[in-house]
Amino acid sequence: MSIIVIGILACEVSFWLVLAAGLATRYFLGKQKLSTVLLLCVPVLDLLLLSLISWDMLVNGTTADFAHGLGAIYLGFTVAFGHQIITKADVWFSHRFAGGPAPAALPKTGPARVKYEWNQWFRMLGCAVIASVVLLGITFLVGDATRTAELTSWIGRVWIVTAIWFVGWPVWHSVGLALAKPGAATPPSTEPGSGRE
Repeated sequence: MSIIVIGILACEVSFWLVLAAGLATRYFLGKQKLSTVLLLCVPVLDLLLLSLISWDMLVNGTTADFAHGLGAIYLGFTVAFGHQIITKADVWFSHRFAGGPAPAALPKTGPARVKYEWNQWFRMLGCAVIASVVLLGITFLVGDATRTAELTSWIGRVWIVTAIWFVGWPVWHSVGLALAKPGAATPPSTEPGSGRE
């Protein structure tokens, strides 16, 4: 197994362990400051993975493979979506163990769903930008097109996914909302004289 694959798996496992430890410290032990410190360690995992990829390429002289590109995408994803995942987990823990409000359900239709889909897509856009910067940065530092060909191919892949996401979710839901008949989502009236008494 590639050392980069091992690094990605280690970061993923560590992310959930740190998250669980931070939230458990907050809600079971009541130590808010320690919990915050633990949760602030999450970005350190991203730095460690970036360092591992860079070390493997620059020091070991490795030719990039699928795992190196995937590692860069993983970095972009955790930076773009990590805070959202932590917030959702925090709300769930608060509801489950501290009597907090229940997590909000995902809106199924209407403006709220459109807003949600655009928000998610902008996170994906951020993921694509971050991953591209990492991939281009390592490519520039290595300075060998033969060894970094797999990295540059990942740039195209992440932007294709971003484009598909754009059309398939925010645009699709926006068009659906725009084409919806006015008042279609309004329940029938029960006012006297409405014929629905």
